[in-house]
Amino acid sequence: MPEQRRGFTYGFTAYLIWGLFPLYWKLLDHSGAVELLAHRIVWSLITIAILVAVLRKFGRVKALLAEPRRRWPLIAAAFLISVNWGTYIWAVGHGHVVETSLGYFITPLFTVLLGVFVLKERLRPMQWTALGIAFVAVLGLAIENGKPPWVAIILTLSFGCYGLAKKQADAGAIEGMAVESGTVAPLALAAIVVLGLQGHATVTHHGTAYLVLVLLTGPITAVPLLLFGAAATRVSMTTLGLLNYIAPIMQFICGLLIFHEQMTPMRWAGFGLVWVALALFTFDSMHTRRRTLALERAALTASAV
Repeated sequence: MPEQRRGFTYGFTAYLIWGLFPLYWKLLDHSGAVELLAHRIVWSLITIAILVAVLRKFGRVKALLAEPRRRWPLIAAAFLISVNWGTYIWAVGHGHVVETSLGYFITPLFTVLLGVFVLKERLRPMQWTALGIAFVAVLGLAIENGKPPWVAIILTLSFGCYGLAKKQADAGAIEGMAVESGTVAPLALAAIVVLGLQGHATVTHHGTAYLVLVLLTGPITAVPLLLFGAAATRVSMTTLGLLNYIAPIMQFICGLLIFHEQMTPMRWAGFGLVWVALALFTFDSMHTRRRTLALERAALTASAV
């Protein structure tokens, strides 16, 4: 039980940090999304490199790089998470925090859809219902805005496909992130150099505190990932699935109450439908898990007799 409580604390903290990210990126709104993304990648690599050295994971990183079946999914994951991070940073800086929360609300449903089309999994009727409701919600928001909610869609697609790539790679959090960061770090460094040569670099123009915040983008990227990894080994997937909603809820609250983003009646209706879809999806998942565990216990009891 203590291990489960510790795991819950780790998971809750990880998702809480992710949920409060809009407040952090808003502090860095003097810089463009490309520059901030480049610095985040570079400082993430440095942070992860230190962790790899301290925890002596060089062997595992080399093993990942030597195995094409796991290396290529991680390389794909590197570009997918870069798109995700860049979109998120841009969205926060341009007043689309509520829309980022929509993207992460929809992501679990999109992940299920990936399972159907890529992994050939089968959906239960209630899961199909949840997906249909979510589709209607996104369609309604697109009609209301006069265009699709591109920020939410890009975040959903990039993070959902990122999760699939990570699943195929089957790598640990630290060594996997080391490969990912190392893959895109040369491009990030090139972007920083080009911005500097063009006179568009800004991170050193706003005081020491601002520069420190930029440097800390590495640790704040790595810490929740490590907490999540620690939680995943201690709590059930059902608990992790429920904790997953903390981040978009916090982002939604930040956008609505702190940044005062507009919520029209149609937008409320769209979000309401997404929440209904998630409620159905979560209920179905928990009910199915309880039934599976009950059948397993019954089978064990029967075999013991």
